[in-house]
Amino acid sequence: MDAVLPDAVAPDAGLPLCASHTLEEKGRAFLWDVRQYGRKEVAFVMRFEGQLRAYLNRCVHVPTQMDWQPGEFLDIEKRYILCSLHGAAYEPHGGRCIGGPCGRGRLTPVAVAERDGQVYWYPSRDIVPAPLAGPPASGPDGATADPAAPAAPESPP
Repeated sequence: MDAVLPDAVAPDAGLPLCASHTLEEKGRAFLWDVRQYGRKEVAFVMRFEGQLRAYLNRCVHVPTQMDWQPGEFLDIEKRYILCSLHGAAYEPHGGRCIGGPCGRGRLTPVAVAERDGQVYWYPSRDIVPAPLAGPPASGPDGATADPAAPAAPESPP
């Protein structure tokens, strides 16, 4: 099992992300929505040199998503995670900035593990699942409101 787990997480508390075989060596990463400190963020997991590596999809230099195409993070030689905006380069094993405008920064790691052909994510105190979009709320008569529809005119008093 490949794992980067915080001490307080039970090994069976992971949330399933994707099948292991979908993460090809140095290939396209799997992306999913999370919340960090209440803000919507995107996380990614990739396979690099046989190990899972997972981080928030946010450059240290400018808080923007880094992939140049959805799930594509590695440079042309597939050695470094590269920010598509300003070229900040990070080493995949620990997320440390190794070149460009990211200074001594480091990507924010996300805890993941692989077992029984499945990749799991382990939420932390700071990085939690994003709320799922549920069905539209219904009114007292059971009808659902269409948020794009114009409001009904009010009747005069």
